[in-house]
Amino acid sequence: MASKTNPFAFLQQVRAETSKVTWPSRRETMISTLMVLVMVILAAAFFFAADQLLGWLVGLVLNVGG
Repeated sequence: MASKTNPFAFLQQVRAETSKVTWPSRRETMISTLMVLVMVILAAAFFFAADQLLGWLVGLVLNVGG
């Protein structure tokens, strides 16, 4: 069974680990955010086009049978 750490020691460990983190700069954060937004817009456009195409094809097939 693992030993329990008291809350004060735990907070000290968290603070020590947080100080080791390399935080991104404001510029890196803005570029990453922009890249994510562009990829989301491209993915949305692709899936919208695919949905429209498949819907048109299904409508074409269903109308042929009638």
